[in-house]
Amino acid sequence: MTEYRRILLDGAAVEVRRDGDDLVAGDGRRVSAAGAVHLPPVTPTKIIAVHLNHLSRVAEFGAKLPPAPTYFTKPVSALVAHGGAVVRPANCRYLNYEGEVAIVIGRTCRGVPEAQAGEYIAGYTIANDFGLHDFRDTDAGSMLRVKGSDTMAPLGPGLVTGWDFHGKRLRTYVNGRLAQDGSTDEMKWDMHYLVADIARTITLGPGRSRPSSARSRARARRSSPRLSAGTGSSAGSGRRSAPHRSRQPPGHHIP
Repeated sequence: MTEYRRILLDGAAVEVRRDGDDLVAGDGRRVSAAGAVHLPPVTPTKIIAVHLNHLSRVAEFGAKLPPAPTYFTKPVSALVAHGGAVVRPANCRYLNYEGEVAIVIGRTCRGVPEAQAGEYIAGYTIANDFGLHDFRDTDAGSMLRVKGSDTMAPLGPGLVTGWDFHGKRLRTYVNGRLAQDGSTDEMKWDMHYLVADIARTITLGPGRSRPSSARSRARARRSSPRLSAGTGSSAGSGRRSAPHRSRQPPGHHIP
C-alpha cells in the first residue's frame, strides 16, 4: 500500500510519496509532511457523490433506501486541500459535515461490469462532503448551492493505492471530539457497484472523485469548528483537517 500526495514544493505543484513523517519527491527532495503546503491529491474534472448509502445513516433518518443509488454532483470549484479553509458565508446557520471515503478513477471507465470495476480505480482518499443546508429547501432538486458552493469539497491529504475498502472504520472529529464512527461494511452499495453503476451512462476518466456517502450523525454546525476525517490505521492516509472561516463572499448572501 502506497500513499501519494500533491504539494507546493519550491513554488511548483509536485507529486510526492509518503515515507513515514516525510514526503519524498521523484528527484529525492524530502520535506516534512506536517509542514508541507498541500494541494488536493487529485485534479478531477467530475465529482459525483451518492445520496443515502450507509445503513446507519438510513436508520438515523428513519428513511427507506431506494431500489438503486441516487447521485448528485459537486463542481470542481468546490475543491479545497488538506489544511485549507472551508469558508462559511455570513448568515449561514447550518454548515453540515459528512466525513467520507472518495473513490479516485485511474483510467477511462465506461460500460464496465461490477466484477471489473476495481481495475479502473486508482485508489482512495478522504473527503468531507460539506453542505450549506440553509439552501436545502430552495435547492432541493439540484443541491447545487447546498453541496457545490466554494470550498465544500475538501479532499486529502493523500491518495492511497492498494487499499482494501472492506471492513474499515470511518471517523469524523469536530474540535478533537469523535462525532461520527462507522464502517465501510455499512454501505448498501459498495465501491465497485457505484463505479459500475455510474459508468453505465457516464464516462469516468482518470482523477474523477466519487464520495461514497455519509454515515450517521452528520450534523449541521452553527459555529465554526475545526473538523478532521479519517479511516482506520490500515488506510494509511490518516486524518484530513480543515479549519472553517466565516465570511461573506462578494455578491453572496444567505437570508
